[in-house]
Amino acid sequence: MIKIQKGQNIMIAISNLSKSYKGKKVVDNLSFSMKAGKLFALLGSNGAGKSTTIKMILNLVKRDGGEIQISDGASIGYSPETPCFPPFLTGLEVLCYYGALQRVPKKEQKENGARLLELAGLENDGTKIRHYSKGMLQRLALAQALIGDPEILILDEPCAGLDAMGRIEMLGLIGDLKKSGKTILMNSHILSDMEKVCDEGIIMQKGKVMHRFQKEDFEGGVSLEEIFVKAVGGSVR
Repeated sequence: MIKIQKGQNIMIAISNLSKSYKGKKVVDNLSFSMKAGKLFALLGSNGAGKSTTIKMILNLVKRDGGEIQISDGASIGYSPETPCFPPFLTGLEVLCYYGALQRVPKKEQKENGARLLELAGLENDGTKIRHYSKGMLQRLALAQALIGDPEILILDEPCAGLDAMGRIEMLGLIGDLKKSGKTILMNSHILSDMEKVCDEGIIMQKGKVMHRFQKEDFEGGVSLEEIFVKAVGGSVR
């Protein structure tokens, strides 16, 4: 993985990225870049190649071709679409465990974990993960992604499973993280949410970029939903 030199405004640059499974192209010559301190939206219908792209950036899946460049020295925090934590642990114990994996000093793990639980809107009340709702798991996944204070956050469907108020709170938190200087790559099917928080992004279909957009494109009365539907060849009802 090539490193972007420090001092540049680009945190991640993807060039001609490709991946196939059993002869089927799931990511096809994909290119985009993410600016420092901005939220980049990775959009597309199910099967568009978004999750595979994320996994290649994280080096969880080997790419067939292309380049992935990450700013030199930058760390990445990842919140998966379907987080899975040991059901017999509490939220605090989960964060302490992941903190240990990231070499957070033991004397700081509980304090750091409690702070992140509060930030994510979770109670430090000893509730076991087996009793967490889907929304609570999403909040815990975000808290886990923030361990170590990474410069880059990759958030895969962070609002999935949250009720209306939970989504508002999560979007507010994501907005605050962006204001603090985090660079964020976010995937979501809730286009109205993305419209509120993203700065730019791409719309994918069958592994290819169908459209590139910036926030200014839907500030004149055109919604992100309209842009999305037009890009993938549908119609708004």
